[in-house]
Amino acid sequence: MPAVTRIMDFNTNLKEILEYCQNYKEPVSATGNGQGRFIVMTEDTYEEITGRNELYRLIQDGIDDFENGRTLTEEQVRQNMKAALGI
Repeated sequence: MPAVTRIMDFNTNLKEILEYCQNYKEPVSATGNGQGRFIVMTEDTYEEITGRNELYRLIQDGIDDFENGRTLTEEQVRQNMKAALGI
């Protein structure tokens, strides 16, 4: 659960907010007039939340497979799909 601070307190407590984000790996919600306005978090937390690291790893795995000849023909893919589906 993200911590919450008021936007008007943001500048005053910026150092503490950034330390909180770094130490607890949690986002901080900045509110204005009682409503959420902004979320502050570390880049690592953002990437973890959005799954970017996993996506980039999977893309790189595919590139590595292609570059190293670990590919299947269209017919091999069809056969594998039929076998998986029991056709």
